[in-house]
Amino acid sequence: MIACKEYKFWFCTGSQDLYGDECLANVAEHSHKIVDALNASGVLPYEVIWKPTLITNELIRKTFNEANMDENCAGVITWMHTFSPAKSWILGLQEFRKPLLHLHTQFNEEIPYDTIDMDFMNENQAAHGDREYGHIFSRLGMERKVVMGHWADKNVQERIASWMRTAIGVIESSHVRVMRIADNMRNVAVTEGDKVEAQIKFGWEIDAYPVNEIAEAVAGVPQGDIDTLVEEYYDKYEILLEGRDEAEFRKHVAVQAGIEIGFERFLEEKNYQAIVTHFGDLGSLQQLPGLAIQRLMEKGYGFGGEGDWKTAAMVRIMKIMTQGMKDAKGTSFMEDYTYNLVPGKEGILQAHMLEVCPTIADGPISIKCQPLSMGDREDPTRLVFTSKTGPAIATSLIDLGDRFRLIINDVNCKKTEKPMPKLPVATAFWTPEPNLQTGAEAWILAGGAHHTAFSYDLTAEQMGDWAAAMGIEAVYIDKDTTIRNFKNELLWNSVAYKK
Repeated sequence: MIACKEYKFWFCTGSQDLYGDECLANVAEHSHKIVDALNASGVLPYEVIWKPTLITNELIRKTFNEANMDENCAGVITWMHTFSPAKSWILGLQEFRKPLLHLHTQFNEEIPYDTIDMDFMNENQAAHGDREYGHIFSRLGMERKVVMGHWADKNVQERIASWMRTAIGVIESSHVRVMRIADNMRNVAVTEGDKVEAQIKFGWEIDAYPVNEIAEAVAGVPQGDIDTLVEEYYDKYEILLEGRDEAEFRKHVAVQAGIEIGFERFLEEKNYQAIVTHFGDLGSLQQLPGLAIQRLMEKGYGFGGEGDWKTAAMVRIMKIMTQGMKDAKGTSFMEDYTYNLVPGKEGILQAHMLEVCPTIADGPISIKCQPLSMGDREDPTRLVFTSKTGPAIATSLIDLGDRFRLIINDVNCKKTEKPMPKLPVATAFWTPEPNLQTGAEAWILAGGAHHTAFSYDLTAEQMGDWAAAMGIEAVYIDKDTTIRNFKNELLWNSVAYKK
């Protein structure tokens, strides 16, 4: 299982010394109480660390550069308790390199009507100070997240928590290394892309390895380790022989166990967090990796089929963003396959040849061994299940040549009307917002791929914030989408994001 660091977020309060030491003492006390309350709320997924009040250019710059250097600091939450002259923040903000949330709040929830005087007004003027602070961001053209509301309100805390997960995605992006086993599928456009620009924009390292180098790692797995993992499979999943000889079936399962162990050890040794394979170049591997890849995704690795390194990296980022989330429903690589166009029952059947992550499974998970026409290898084993139901998002990161675009579609996952007993793969079935016709047309107009990074646990807002932090275009397909407006948005974006 691969995980991210024990990240923390710094809480920085802005003020000035114009109103004296007593005011500054109150500012520090108030910000301490806010931090303590946020940490005690049980809502935030990461700890907030209180920092001394920032009142000078020198201290602001020093604090932000310390945040840059602290590997465990994933971002900074800022709040202007009183009036903090924004020119003092310019150098610090210009040198800051991590996600920033501007919490537009104030210590008191209600105006103290009976006691309010000018001392209170001077001390509690976030409505004033935060506007000054917000102005300098706009002047500098810098990206930040703004959350407004009282700090004790659960909705505000949930929005902070949501942003924290986006911030983790931003920080972890620079740690993503994708191992490409062979190249992408020949003559396919959408899985291609500019790997140098991806490293510039996202921090990703995308490296190619000869397939037989990783196949050697698979061949070197001791038989005892394979046997132990096969027993784990048999204990955890339903075994569907479907007329096959049990001993022969077990041998096919053992091949995937060897691939899982060999791949994981190779990835760990080389420090990669995502992997792509290609059925057209399997070298000495006995089977197309199926069950093995599904299990690696379950452990947190990103994956993309047919060499799709962009989707592999996005799956990894989205998995790390959801790490530790209570009652998580799952995140996976996915592919559009075929439509149901019956009026009132419209939707898209999602699957892949083999590789769908079992974190999204609803109900029993089975192991099947079935022939696969692609790959020219022995019958691969795979985990078979149907997905959970409910709202989710499907995302596609595409390279338009002059820029990257992230397409984000709200979807509603459902059960298929009837079982599909002859389809030996894991499946999902969803209807895109606002409906299949508009959603599919908008997806195609935007240039969306047939592969997606899919999640029940993240929101369109979170992924849009991630795109904004990366400085790339994001387009949303949701309940409010109309084709006329969507086409205009694409046109405007082509100008706004032109290099």
